[in-house]
Amino acid sequence: MAQAAPLMPKATAVWLLDNTALTFDQIAEFCKLHPLEVKAIADGDAAQGIKGLDPIQTGQLSREQIADAEAHPDKKLEIATPKVNLPTQERSTKGPRYTPVSRRQDRPNAILWLVRNHPELKDAAIMRLVGTTKSTISAIRDRTHWNSASLAPMDPVTLGLCSQLQLDMEVNRANKEKPPQQAAGATLLSAAETTARREAKEAEAAAEAEASGRPGGDIDVNAVFAKLKQLGGNKPSSDDDGQ
Repeated sequence: MAQAAPLMPKATAVWLLDNTALTFDQIAEFCKLHPLEVKAIADGDAAQGIKGLDPIQTGQLSREQIADAEAHPDKKLEIATPKVNLPTQERSTKGPRYTPVSRRQDRPNAILWLVRNHPELKDAAIMRLVGTTKSTISAIRDRTHWNSASLAPMDPVTLGLCSQLQLDMEVNRANKEKPPQQAAGATLLSAAETTARREAKEAEAAAEAEASGRPGGDIDVNAVFAKLKQLGGNKPSSDDDGQ
């Protein structure tokens, strides 16, 4: 039986090249890469920007295995047997996700959690995650579900209805399909637009002042003085006649 590739082969190869004295062939055999590709990674021609992944921390290798392989260049590295066997979930590519009978009573709570915390998810995505029907999702959204009063939002990952990786994939897919939102609210105006508005307001204020005849210009001042002279000239003439 062929040995499975390690988690993130290129990142693992980057770490082994930077932190061990293993040969290119040993690293290529362990990471399921071509020796020339490993050499390109060592020369900086490939896998640029990839951060190395420590296979010791992930439990794929031990320090003793690496030290033994460094001392014997012909020795092949083997992935360590995982201490915990994670159950694999098999499902068909078509139709809703199958949910065990023991978990089906938790599906409404999981749907409520998804509707509240990830409104961007479509009904089809929720169906794939928790294995429900569109009518059930609609009833929970509209609060017409027969058990709405007793529902409590619960994370479907915690309930074991889906994995965190599956949830993240559906959320990322929904965010990519969502059209970009335009910025709402007040925004700063450019300096040119602000200056133009100010000049327009000043011009409008000047026009209103001239039209209303308020003091503020030479024409208005002369008109006021002329009116005062007229009033002051009429009064003395009447006094002279009386004398």
